[in-house]
Amino acid sequence: MQTVSRPDVRPARPYFSSGPTTKRPGWSFDVLNNALLGRSHRAGPCKARLKLAIDKSRELLGIPDDYLVGIVPASDTGAVEMAMWSMLGERPVSVLAWESFGKDWVTDTMAELKLPDADIRTANFGALPDFATVPKNNDIVFTWNGTTSGLKVPNADWIADDRGGITICDATSAAFAMELPWSKLDVTTYSWQKVMGGEAAHGMLILSPRAVERLETYEAPRPLPKLFRLTKGGKLIKGIFEGATINTPSMLCVEDYIDTLSWGEGLGGLQALISRAETSLSHIETWVESSPWAAFLAEDKAIRSCTGVCLKIIDPWFAALSDEEKPNVPKALAKLLDDEGVAFDINGYRSAPPGLRIWCGATVEPDDVKALLPWLDWAYAEVKAGHGT
Repeated sequence: MQTVSRPDVRPARPYFSSGPTTKRPGWSFDVLNNALLGRSHRAGPCKARLKLAIDKSRELLGIPDDYLVGIVPASDTGAVEMAMWSMLGERPVSVLAWESFGKDWVTDTMAELKLPDADIRTANFGALPDFATVPKNNDIVFTWNGTTSGLKVPNADWIADDRGGITICDATSAAFAMELPWSKLDVTTYSWQKVMGGEAAHGMLILSPRAVERLETYEAPRPLPKLFRLTKGGKLIKGIFEGATINTPSMLCVEDYIDTLSWGEGLGGLQALISRAETSLSHIETWVESSPWAAFLAEDKAIRSCTGVCLKIIDPWFAALSDEEKPNVPKALAKLLDDEGVAFDINGYRSAPPGLRIWCGATVEPDDVKALLPWLDWAYAEVKAGHGT
């Protein structure tokens, strides 16, 4: 096979993990110097910092004034499950899934909540399920962007403005990198450690007035653990959305999140953050166009993610390998680049088709993505040659 020269230029920051993701450019531990450590999170100054994180999130994302924004435990997973367990069951629900995490919400719906009349719509990796025929009066649960498949929802036109149900949108790898049509979303969730490179374990829960109405008029027919309770005496616990939290947050993580939000503001806001992710994706698209061995798992550009970019291997040599051998190729490629200090954590997700997953969220420098691409060619050639080809 053709020899590929070892590249001369390395990514300045080899952090391409899909979560936790890389810190913002220029980050240092100094940004944490003002963290309110050793204080109760219910003390006035701490609640003020939590409220500042909420307010900055609202402003940067352009969340409507009549929507509520709260900090909740257990990352995005906790936020989604809090909504599902508290709100679902009032009417039939449609759950749309096409990658690993969306299928977790299918499991919650069917095996744990055991909701009757559930409309489950799934698709294999690389495709989206049928959105067009979702009943407009059903509740809807879906992910906006799938980090294990590299696919996103192209728009929300399929969600009716006069819908009867509520929409629950897991937007953890979309928020801050894609436009979110708030009028179509009743519950939106994300975590700090995705697009903005924050620390793990804290989730964000965004509620529309319709979602609040559901919470205050519907009592879920199931026991709710304390971490899931959003109401008391039939009324929303508003403190959650004003800086009080259900359980103890890390004020160190809060300070770090505030820092990255301030960084996003300084760049120029949401559009600047989106532009960074889309520029990184464009570098990979240009490279894929001439690649003899790599292609996007999301072949349709309209549904291609600009954050969790997933690649498959199309080389006939690879196709001829056994199903047992195939996962070893991207695994070896990723390990080689890890050992070289060129790229960390880019092997595809364990349940996805064998391939690579490159995070291109806003905290990744597009120039680092561009510098990575020749190394992919070099590493693939090295791995292929190592198989005796």
